[in-house]
Amino acid sequence: MNKIKKHKMLFAIFIIILIYLSLWLFDFSNQNQIFGITFSANYAKSLGLDPKETYLAILNELNFKKLRLVAYWPEIEPEKNKFNFDDLDFQINEAEKRNKEIILAIGFRVPRWPECHIPDWTKNLNQDDFKKELLNYLKIIIERYKNNKAIVAWQVENEPFLKVFGICPKPDKNLFNTELNLVKNLDNRPILIADSGELSTWINTAGKSEIFGTTLYRIVWNKYTGYFKHYIPPIIYTLRAFIVEKFTPTKKVIIAELQAEPWIPSSDISLEKQAQSFTLKDFKDNISFARKTGISEIYLWGVEWWYLQKLNNNPSYWEKAKKL
Repeated sequence: MNKIKKHKMLFAIFIIILIYLSLWLFDFSNQNQIFGITFSANYAKSLGLDPKETYLAILNELNFKKLRLVAYWPEIEPEKNKFNFDDLDFQINEAEKRNKEIILAIGFRVPRWPECHIPDWTKNLNQDDFKKELLNYLKIIIERYKNNKAIVAWQVENEPFLKVFGICPKPDKNLFNTELNLVKNLDNRPILIADSGELSTWINTAGKSEIFGTTLYRIVWNKYTGYFKHYIPPIIYTLRAFIVEKFTPTKKVIIAELQAEPWIPSSDISLEKQAQSFTLKDFKDNISFARKTGISEIYLWGVEWWYLQKLNNNPSYWEKAKKL
């Protein structure tokens, strides 16, 4: 009897492995998939780059039609009711000159570490006053840019309910819904909500906006295990996107962040070692993986790092990106 149970268990394990391996055979790549990039002036600056020089090189040397840009609240409103739009105006105007299409990320939780970007002057406010200031900031952003035809969508917050990553206050579902309603009332352009593709069920985010964006990271790092690689088949993203598009009010799913740079746990790691932890092969493999999902728009993450590598005699990532 024990032998029979053992054989059944081995057979079940074999079937599970067979099914898992067969999932990797699905390939939904197509000619209509479009690549874009996310640009963060803050991240460029943290890498020691000149943000304007980096941005112009991206626009002039790479061929991406679609951009995701970021409005950082501390830079735009460093003091209460004192606004500085110079850097964001520059980015949007230069993109508009070149007929680019922009998704503008707004709110206080927006792309790049520490995830939540909150002005110092708001940190002692009570919850109601913080909410008032945030909504006022969002209103000013929307009113300033809503007549700009280059902006095709607003991204409201970034991974708003992801608790396990970032230096952030506790997620507030009511505040997030208030933000969404405000943006919808101020402008009729589509709204993007982005969520983690590996660390979230999407229950709180999918279906709340016209566009939904998933992240897609495959080589990650944490302090407990160091580097490790996800082995989720591409079709899992395909199926999740299909369910969201067919069974929720969301009409379109995109890959809002495709990992195309290393996960860097510390700033003192040399550029050479960074490139060893995310090789050109990894770069190409991630692009191929994203293509296989069949998802129509794919925004690459790491263009600032490619430029840094290029300036330091490793143009391989930059040159590969040119071909996209």
